[in-house]
This record gives sequence, structure tokens and C-alpha cells, in this order.
Amino acid sequence: MIREGGVTLLTGASGYVGGRLRRALEAGGHPLRCMARRPEYLRSRVAAGTEVVPGDVLKSESLAEALRGVHTAYYLIHSMASSHDYAENDRRGAESFARAAREAGVRRIVYLGGLGRGEHLSRHLASRQEVGRILRESGVPTIEFRASIVIGSGSLSFELVRALVEKLPAMVTPSWVDTPTQPIGIEDLVAYLVAALDRPSGESVVYEIGGPDRVSYGDLMREYARLRGLRRVMVPVPLLTPRLSSLWLALVSPVYAQVGRELIDGVRNATVVHDGRALRDFHVRPRGIREVLARALVNEDLGFAATRWSDALSSRRAPRGWGGIKFGSRRVDSRAAWVGCTPEQAFRPIARIGGDAGWYYGNGLWRLRGLLDLAVGGPGLRRGRRDPESLATGDTLDFWRVQAVEPGRLLRLAAEMRLPGRAWLQFEVTPDGSGSLIRQTALFDPVGVRGLLYWYGLWGIHRMVFAGMLRNIVRAAEVGWGAPAR
Repeated sequence: MIREGGVTLLTGASGYVGGRLRRALEAGGHPLRCMARRPEYLRSRVAAGTEVVPGDVLKSESLAEALRGVHTAYYLIHSMASSHDYAENDRRGAESFARAAREAGVRRIVYLGGLGRGEHLSRHLASRQEVGRILRESGVPTIEFRASIVIGSGSLSFELVRALVEKLPAMVTPSWVDTPTQPIGIEDLVAYLVAALDRPSGESVVYEIGGPDRVSYGDLMREYARLRGLRRVMVPVPLLTPRLSSLWLALVSPVYAQVGRELIDGVRNATVVHDGRALRDFHVRPRGIREVLARALVNEDLGFAATRWSDALSSRRAPRGWGGIKFGSRRVDSRAAWVGCTPEQAFRPIARIGGDAGWYYGNGLWRLRGLLDLAVGGPGLRRGRRDPESLATGDTLDFWRVQAVEPGRLLRLAAEMRLPGRAWLQFEVTPDGSGSLIRQTALFDPVGVRGLLYWYGLWGIHRMVFAGMLRNIVRAAEVGWGAPAR
């Protein structure tokens, strides 16, 4: 079907689903406009042809310009993580957006809500479905997708399952762990959302979507453990209250206590598909849970998730603290510095890192780490590098391996040293005014308590070394690319 003319508006583009959908829409070449409360944070992420405009659904005066000339508007806004009054805010935001969309002549709204039926829905699910009702009753034809757990690299549900299984060899499991759900993979969810563009305009409709498997959070944890080769014991404790469960989740997972309470309150409701119209009206055939989890793990291994649930601007309220930033179960040390040269010049010292050239700071510490690695059966620093000037994907680089390289822009190294977890070191170079911005990111995915002790025990040394590395890389870029500082 040929899509009707007009701009597609995407709200929530800084969130987990919105970020993935934005990439898919950009790849399809459809004229795209993203509305954001803080457009300055989004502009650096979008493709060259994507427009970014300011707008806030709680400020109705900001919506008219954002909706001008829009044919289809995606409504992916939810404020559970940012406010105790999220249900009221979501109601007001939906009413404001629906009114503005009708006045602007928008032909279709596409909304992502939550599965669940019955009179006793949790506050979270009831709010999601109330937003859908408001949009459907706006006078603008609305396609509402209702989904259960979304699984993908970086999704909240995946991070929750992974954190629990990786950290806890034995865990007590409250009754909500056995509630039936029908998870859907993020790729299949995005496929549904994109396919909605090709649906003929008409009356509003609700589609229940999910994968082919009806499982529980307990099943997800057992399947994740099987894929990771881990033995885990789960002991049912049916009297564990939602409040205690949320505090428990906050200690061992990426879920804030407030979000945890709402999440657990929602999980008590079965979220399964009763109406199979989506399979008749769309060509999407969702994957089963085993494949979805396996793909999420593979995507994590390939590098940083394209978007993460915690990328949403409303999801992080706490400042950075001791030990670096936390993304899910991972620990991150990320820092950036400006250098007055082109990206190609700024990337030259990065491309020469390791081997005889060294690591730009604390080479004695790197050699000591290499000797310790050799002592426990790792490769140490003896492998060096294939070529002193160039790198290719798959090259060994001391006790790292080149996972991705884009000359002048990106180098990602995956650690092959012996570690209680997995580690990556990434350098990105982007144009910035009259110079370039170099971003250096060290990321560690700890396994169990040993992994956490390793990260926090060496945090001071890592912070000193990583800061020194970036500082000397900048100096090397500014003076040319001779021998790096020792």
C-alpha cells in the first residue's frame, strides 16, 4: 500500500521503544518529526533528515506547531518513573494531545498501551488503558496496541530478569513471579508499530499483541539461566508483599523502588492475548520467548544496546554517584573531552592504542594487569597488535579484541582477559563546532557478587587510569600522533 502524504510525528523518541521505532522509521525513509521536551538532548541522536521540535503534552500551547502537517502521530508517552501522580499527568497529557491532534487535522494516532482485562486492574494498567480510551474518543482514528512484557537488549524486563539471575544463585520468589504473561520481542513490537502506517484510515481499533508463548517471570528467569549456563534455585514465598518485593528489586536490579511497586502491582494481573485480530490484520509473526531472549543476549554481546529503558529522560532522577553510572546491571565510566582538530586527526591516536605504543596512561599498571592475567591463564599483553597503524574488526589487541571499528569515528574493544564478568572499552569521535568531541566509555557487566567486588574494589584505579588515558589521547591528537605519553 502507498502511504498517504504528510509528516509522521513521534513522541517519546528518547525512550526505549520510541528510540527503536525512530531508527526503524528513519530507515524506511518516511518524513519524520520528533517532539521532545528537551530537543537539545535528542538532536544529536537522529538522522540528518529527521526534524526535532519542542513540545510537552502538559503544555497544550506547545503542541500546535509540533502537529502541523502531521498525518500519523505516535503517542509513546508515559510518566510512571517521573511522578507519584503519573496517572493524573498521563490523563491530562492524553487529553491535551488528543484535542490538539483533532484541531490540527491529524489523520491517525498510534498508541502503545498495556494488556490486561477485568475490573481489578492495577493502577498502572488502568492508567495505560485510560490513555488509550481518551485517544480513541478524540475523534481522531486511533490504533491502540496492547502489549505485555517487552523483551530486548536494554529493555526494563530483560534487565530485571538478567540482574536477578546473574546476581542470585538462590532467590525467594513471591506469588507474582508465577502470573501468566505473553511477552513480545522489541523487534516484533517495532514491526507492528511501523506496519500501522500502512493500515487504511478508518475507525479506532484495539489490537492485543504478544509472542506465541504464555509464560511467567519465573519461566523467563529459568530460560535466561539455561541460555547462560547458570544453575539457579527459586524458593516460593507467597506472603512477600508488593512493598517488600519492590525494595528487594531496588537492591538487586535496575528498578527504582517507586517503579518497582507499580511494576509488581501490575504483574499481579494476567497479561495475555485474548483477541487474535493482530495476526489476521498484520503480517508480523512474533518470535517465541527462547529466540527472543537469545537475540537479546546476542545483541548485548555485539555492543551497547541501541537504546535502553533508562535512556528516557524521566527515568533517572538520582545524580551520578560513587562507582560510576549504572545502566541495568552494568557499570559504566563514561567521559568526554573536546579537541581542536578534525575527527580524522582526533581518531589517529585512538587507532594506535595498545601493543608497543601502550595505553596512554599508567603503562606500568597495564603491564602488571597483563602479568596477573597470564598467571590465571589469560592472554596477558603478549599478543600485542597485528599492525601498529591500522585496526580491523576481529583483531587481537593485547588482552582485548576489536569488536567494531569505523575509521575516524568509532573503536570498540571487547575484553578477553580473565574477569568476573564482561567488559568493553569504546571510543567515539564526533564533529563538534570547530573541533571534535572524543567520548571514552568503559563498561563492565559483572557476574555475581565477585563481579561487583571487582568493579568497586578497583574503581579508584580505573577512574584514575581512564581519566589519564583520555587526557593524553587529547594531547596526542593536538600535537600530532607521535609516541603517546607514558
